[in-house]
Amino acid sequence: MKRAIYLLLFVVLISSCSSKSNKNDIFDKTFVHTVFFWFKNPDNLEERAAFEKSLKKFLTNSKYAKTNFIGTPANTPRDVVDSSYTYSIIITFKSKEEQDLYQQEASHLLFIEESKHLWEKVVVYDSYSVSGDVITFDV
Repeated sequence: MKRAIYLLLFVVLISSCSSKSNKNDIFDKTFVHTVFFWFKNPDNLEERAAFEKSLKKFLTNSKYAKTNFIGTPANTPRDVVDSSYTYSIIITFKSKEEQDLYQQEASHLLFIEESKHLWEKVVVYDSYSVSGDVITFDV
């Protein structure tokens, strides 16, 4: 019985530690910057690794990017889904002004310099929140 209680306490402790969020885990609802990259050689694993390393370094060092997400197509074949891109990133900002500053910051410019030879196309979607609210669901 004591073992079960200790095990339960251990699981609760681990769960609470892993669910704590840092400042970058808070989705800022003000300004969302979504970028899609199409690579020249999307199947080249070395180029993908170099891109991911440069991108992670940039996002870690950015003074302005809050939340960030790096993704690849999710294999959800439907008529309305475009899975032709190689990578996507979603970054949130406190304001359009901070996003403007991010465009000129050294870590962003270095990322572009290190990685621009890898892509053939980049598409950006910038959005403001309609209501200022983000709806989240506990799973």
